[in-house]
Amino acid sequence: MSGWLKDKGHLARMAGLFAFGITAFLVFRWLMVPAGFGLYGHYRAGALDDAGARPLHYAGRAACEGCHTDIVEARQGSRHARIGCEACHGPLIKHAQAPTEVKPTRPDGRVLCVRCHETNPWKPKGFPQVKVADHSDSGPCTACHKPHAPKIS
Repeated sequence: MSGWLKDKGHLARMAGLFAFGITAFLVFRWLMVPAGFGLYGHYRAGALDDAGARPLHYAGRAACEGCHTDIVEARQGSRHARIGCEACHGPLIKHAQAPTEVKPTRPDGRVLCVRCHETNPWKPKGFPQVKVADHSDSGPCTACHKPHAPKIS
């Protein structure tokens, strides 16, 4: 027997292992990857249908502004003008669908305002920050600030 033929069994076993590994990978991929994956790029085609089937919770800014025009005017030019209503007031789809029956609760400014305005060294320097204990140790923020146009009133 020549030298290259005596290692033929080792080569066949190595080729068999590679073939088994590739086959196992392809079978595993076929089982695990959804059928619509890759139809629209690196996304699953049914993801949009799944998201559309979930119930709505948020009404959107336009739904709020349609009824609350006084708030829209108060927010004009203020620092809070670009913040969405539901960022502070929470999900309002039920209120938008039945405005006379479902009244949203007024957020507690002492808790809510601090979420954004508590002093934090990681926030941008131009962002209004306060140490609540030093700024005002009691009373709501709305005692001095209007929530929709927060300059001191």
